[in-house]
Amino acid sequence: MKVEIWSDVMCPFCYIGKRHFEQAIEKLPFKNEIEVDWKSYQLNPEYHNTNNETIYDYLSRSKGMPIEQAKQMTKQVVEMASNAGLTIDFDKNVPANTFDAHRLIHLAAKHGLQDLAEEKLFEAHFVKGLNLGKASALLNVAEEIGLVRAEAESVLKGDEFAEAVRYDVYESQNLGIRGVPYFVMDRKYGVSGAQPVQAFTDALTQSFTEWKEAQPKTQITSLNKNNDAVCDENGCEI
Repeated sequence: MKVEIWSDVMCPFCYIGKRHFEQAIEKLPFKNEIEVDWKSYQLNPEYHNTNNETIYDYLSRSKGMPIEQAKQMTKQVVEMASNAGLTIDFDKNVPANTFDAHRLIHLAAKHGLQDLAEEKLFEAHFVKGLNLGKASALLNVAEEIGLVRAEAESVLKGDEFAEAVRYDVYESQNLGIRGVPYFVMDRKYGVSGAQPVQAFTDALTQSFTEWKEAQPKTQITSLNKNNDAVCDENGCEI
């Protein structure tokens, strides 16, 4: 069963939601039958950090609140992340335009490294305080996950995967997605936000059960007229 996740690497709740989702998956007996596809979403596609804004400056300006209130708000997110087993350091967090980061994720998907790219970009942004608006930071992540630096550099210098990112955003609009993270299960059910682990467990179980029941059953027509020369739970018939 496919689960599509719309996410932005600048979103702390997407990082937390990823971890909750993973913790839920690990509890499920059918975890190996779940296919995850990460989709691009930009919370602020027009934003470019040209004035060395801190995350507190960004939140204060964009939400119209004092710096101290912005700092207090982030403390609650840090606590929520800690409960999920994550460390977020807003003091060195750099807000950035994430379009090229999403293009890098599409490149990673081409090489079967999409989930690892998501994880390492979250880590780079929220833990290491790297500016994901800069090609140098993205190239470091590319190398870390095993991509060829020259290929990643070629992608970032051109416009490869730009349409793929835009199409993901277009899909989100058609599905009525207005915020992230947003988890779409089998294009049938949606889960919005960094829900608790149990909420993901319940949603995945319901979705998978219905998906499994809808799979076509294989019917085999026997060509022999009797059951000679077979073995079953009662032994062998010769």
